[in-house]
Amino acid sequence: MRYDSITEAIGNTPLVRIDPAVHGLHHIDLYAKLEMLNPFGSVKDRAAWNMTRPGLSTAVEHGSQVVELSSGNTAKALAVIAGMHGLPFKSVTNRMRVPEIKDLLLLLGAEIEELPGQSECLDPTHTDDPLTLFHQVLSEPGSTYLHTDQYFNARNTEAHALGTGPEIVKDLGGRAPDWFIACVGTAGSSTGVAKVLREHDPEVKVVGLVADKSDFIPGIRTIDEVHEVGLFDPATYDSVAPVTADDAIDGMLTLARRCGILAGPTGGAAYFGTVRHLREADAALTGRKAGEGRKSAVFIVCDRIESYVGYIKQRRPDLFHQPPRKNSTADLSADEIAAATSVDVAQARKWIAQEQPLVIDLRSPFAYAALHIEGAVNLVDELFGELLRGGMPFSGQRPVLLVCPVGEQSARYAALLTRMGHPDVRSLAGGVIAWRDAGAPLVRD
Repeated sequence: MRYDSITEAIGNTPLVRIDPAVHGLHHIDLYAKLEMLNPFGSVKDRAAWNMTRPGLSTAVEHGSQVVELSSGNTAKALAVIAGMHGLPFKSVTNRMRVPEIKDLLLLLGAEIEELPGQSECLDPTHTDDPLTLFHQVLSEPGSTYLHTDQYFNARNTEAHALGTGPEIVKDLGGRAPDWFIACVGTAGSSTGVAKVLREHDPEVKVVGLVADKSDFIPGIRTIDEVHEVGLFDPATYDSVAPVTADDAIDGMLTLARRCGILAGPTGGAAYFGTVRHLREADAALTGRKAGEGRKSAVFIVCDRIESYVGYIKQRRPDLFHQPPRKNSTADLSADEIAAATSVDVAQARKWIAQEQPLVIDLRSPFAYAALHIEGAVNLVDELFGELLRGGMPFSGQRPVLLVCPVGEQSARYAALLTRMGHPDVRSLAGGVIAWRDAGAPLVRD
């Protein structure tokens, strides 16, 4: 097939049936929409091109810089598109959490600007957050930047309403699937596809998958974070369910080893969450009469495995024939985490005043620089985890208060330190967000 531009190759990705011997569903045909086969490597190629296209000629005329608040696949696609048109591209974020993606962006000629931010993602209600302020400046009328604004730009959703959704219907012979399951990041793909599928069949069930509160899965928001995304509409989804990083990796391994689909963790999470959700429905279909027809379900494989080797190695060293990591939060039980001591803001302030615990802020250096509890020491969570694998990094004689954005990660580390024998370690319930909302003092570097 001949094209005059690489952008013409965006879309029309394969819809591949997953072997029932792999997923174990007896009455439901399961299909993977392989968005990983877009030319720049991900589902974000569609949105990046659709968001950029209207302003490209003006941007080229004025030599404008393309800017997006992204640290992942959207930034990668925009870097390529900007370069093709002789434009510079800047990725703005408060934390690059996947080293391979950062290296790839630099290789593609992107400029990366890491701004201080109070939380791990943009929240437009935080009017004093530097990341939010930057977003407001970019969004002002007359901005000299080509700001694609993926979290609020309707053309993100439109890319999938015009492309991904109709392609699924076409490849299923003109009908919508009975279920559509999607991981939720910007919510553009799930919202756009759901709209089209329900136009064909209002009975389509749409399931949104989000990251478990205490986990990080590249490309997927937690349930708290998705509500900060302008394109997210709870009415789109019949249900929303969490998946863990372990679920994502297990699903990814199944797709790669059993199906030949080299999906990244987001695709793995989509597969795992889809099969888990459909098992009950599949069981309910047992005993149906022959000829009543099979049901169908579709999930999206967002991107490829290669960019996440470091992420996987950190969480599953056994896959690389390396010994298990000592003192890891990965093997904590739910009971251990629930039993970890946590204190609310009032209790924490009283404890700090009376006993001067060591306050450890687990957020990124940029979030810490923006605002933090006075006297807190900044040890980003990955670094803190590495320190703990070598044993107790500080004296057990001094009490410790752990702080993170919303209190989830700090609770896990509090549980781990308790297991390791620390006599008095506590987690700040609700994290820095709760501290701020309570009007407790914060300082900035």
